[in-house]
Order: sequence, then C-alpha cells, then structure tokens
Amino acid sequence: MKYIKKKYEDVIVERSVFEKENCATETHAMIHLADSSLLFDEQLERLHKALRIFGEEVAGNIVMARYFLSDSANQEALVVASSPLKCAFSCVQQPPFGEGKVALWLWCSEEGENYRHIRRAEERVAEGDSYSQTRVLLERYEKFLEGEGLNIADNCVRTWFFARDVDVNYHGIVVGRRENFETQGLTEKTHYITSTGIQGANADYNAKVLLDTYAIGGLQEGQVKYLYAPTHLNPTYEYGVTFERGVRIIYGDRSLAMISGTASINNKGEVVHVGNIEKQTLRMLENVKVLLNEAGMDFENMAHAIVYLRDLADYPLVAKIFDECLPNVPRVVTLAPVCRPTWLIEMECMAVKAEDNPQFKKL
Repeated sequence: MKYIKKKYEDVIVERSVFEKENCATETHAMIHLADSSLLFDEQLERLHKALRIFGEEVAGNIVMARYFLSDSANQEALVVASSPLKCAFSCVQQPPFGEGKVALWLWCSEEGENYRHIRRAEERVAEGDSYSQTRVLLERYEKFLEGEGLNIADNCVRTWFFARDVDVNYHGIVVGRRENFETQGLTEKTHYITSTGIQGANADYNAKVLLDTYAIGGLQEGQVKYLYAPTHLNPTYEYGVTFERGVRIIYGDRSLAMISGTASINNKGEVVHVGNIEKQTLRMLENVKVLLNEAGMDFENMAHAIVYLRDLADYPLVAKIFDECLPNVPRVVTLAPVCRPTWLIEMECMAVKAEDNPQFKKL
C-alpha cells in the first residue's frame, strides 16, 4: 500500500492506495480537521471542500463512507443536507479524538463488471427495542437481497451494527441477529458474517440500532475464506455471539481482508489485561496481525483502521502506540464503548494485497 498524507488548507487527508498494472485502483482515506476550534458548520464546510477536491482526484470512485460525529442530534441533518457524496454513507455519533467535531472515512474503488458490489448504510427503524429493531432490519435486508437475486448467507460479507448505549442494547442485537441467522441456515457448523458491534448513536433517539452492510454478487466457490486465528481467538459462538473474526475475499488480481471488531481477547473468549489500556492495545494489535497473517497479509497491507475507545483519557497513549506500530495507515480514533465494559479498546480494519489468482476474475 502506498501512503499519502496531504493538507487541503486546514483539512488533512490521509490515504492508502493499492495500485497494480492493468487492475482497478483502490483507495481508503480518512479526512480530519486540523483546526478543531471552529464551529461545526465551519468544520463541515471545510471538510466538504476537501472532499470535493479529493473526489476529483479519485475520479469520483467513492463507494462507501462514514461520518464520525460528536453530536448527531444537532449535526446529522446538516451533514445529510450538504454532503456531496453519491454513495452509501452513514452518520454515526462516535466523537473523533483530536480532530474536531467531525471526521470521515472513504472507501474508493474502480470496480468493473465482474462482480456486483452492493453497499447499504444507515438502515434503521424507530419502533421497538434493540432486539425487535435488529430482527426488522435483517428481515428487510433479506428481502432486499432476494430482490437482487442474492441472499445473506451466500453474498453478505460484512456488517456493522451500531448500538445506542451499547451496554444496554447490545444483548438485543446479539439475540436478534442469532435468530435471524438461524432462519438463513447460518449456524456454527456453516459460517457467520464478519462484523462490528459497537456503540454509535444517530439523530433519531428512537432508533436503537443502525445497520451498514456489504454484499457481493458473482462470487465463485472458494473465493471467500473465513479467518479464525485459533492460537489467539476462539469461535464467537462459544460465548453466545454469531460473527466471524475476519474474511478474505480472493479476486484474480488481489485479496481483500476485512477484520471484524477485535479487542484484547484470548482463545478462551476471556478479556485479557483487564484495566490496562496499554497492554490491551498491544494484545488487540497482536490479534489483528495474526488474523492478517492467516490471510497471507501483514500490517503493511493494511488500508485503514477504525479504533474505538471507552475512555477519552486513554487517547494520548493509544495514539502514541499507533504512531509507533502503524505510522502509515489512515486511521480514526473515536469515543465508542465496546460491547463488554472491561474491554477498553477495539479496532477493525481492511487490508489489500496484490496476488495472481487466475482461477477467479479480477475485481
């Protein structure tokens, strides 16, 4: 991956670029405010100005995005009204550290006609508890995919569940997802879906759950490989949840690895280094590295990282560790408690590696 950091007036854009001759270019970017003293509308205006310039530089090939907001109730409407994005994007209340009131993740890809890439963002309902909302959201998604000639079990490769007050609402998501997956034939004997479940609010107080999804049509048998890292992690079903640790999508010209939300956990499902943010961060990074290694990759293949913290006071130390371990990876660090109170930090990432797999079509 080629790392580029560029400043557009007082907005910083960090990007990683995957390039291979005669193949589609893929870019992941994080856009941050350099001046956090501005009012929100001023910050957003400058961020969107940089976004327009960046969009021209990547020929408009932005396929998915996420705004990280400090106060969605007062900010989301302005973002939606003024955003120049034409792709699926979500607005999630996960205040970005040290970067003003708003930050933005962008996924850009020159995708051809060999596959159908279907990304959806900020799906939500405003009635019921987190359990019933999760059931409704997944049932709606199931019907949507059926209309596209696809299904959750065979085509959905990544989900993101954002819970308002994760300590209260995550259990409902877990149960609702598990029950829906059983109707899809997804069990511990088949497979689940790579996922992140994390705190994240939206402007509608009644919406307890937000759902982002990514599905691919046109995949052949053998193109999807799930990642387990059994020396460091255990199957999630052993502690009652239903997601995969990671997934590798194999294309003719590359592999894409998507790593689920990963924390300081061992292969017995236990939280490691309770109360120690430094050791939890290092163990989390070790777990991610082992998952990437299983996909034939390493940190130098990482395209971006999203980091979630429970305690804002931990940010300086975490930032220092990431500066040392992943200096050339676009990242955002947000205030977003993890699903177990004793987990102080979690991260997710994507990675891309050039390969030659002639049995499959190129991206």
